[in-house]
Amino acid sequence: MNGSFYQNPTFPGATNDTNNQNTITSPPGNISFNPLNDGEQSYIENILRLNKGKKVRAYVSYPDSVEWKDKIYDGIVEQAGRDHLIISDPQTGKWYLIRMIYLNYVEFDEKINYIPFSNQTF
Repeated sequence: MNGSFYQNPTFPGATNDTNNQNTITSPPGNISFNPLNDGEQSYIENILRLNKGKKVRAYVSYPDSVEWKDKIYDGIVEQAGRDHLIISDPQTGKWYLIRMIYLNYVEFDEKINYIPFSNQTF
């Protein structure tokens, strides 16, 4: 029945092999993200990535919480992604995963590494 009326789905990068199973082929070239060269330096997560290992205070607000309305996290920038920030507190040994949507701002104790968008100098 399948193949006579309904077509089998096809996916980009997939080819049908002799056993009629889809196999994924790797994309051409080397795909990688480099915040220094990809023209996205001004995004918060990229600025945080450039400052990995630095001590920060992250000011966070949880608008729907009565108990944790506003909170400050002290620690070291470990990782940053599009929607999250991971910091570790060396004094307590705790690690925090903070959603960017709740992040108000970040305070650094030292100069921030920053590569301006479109190579402007400040």
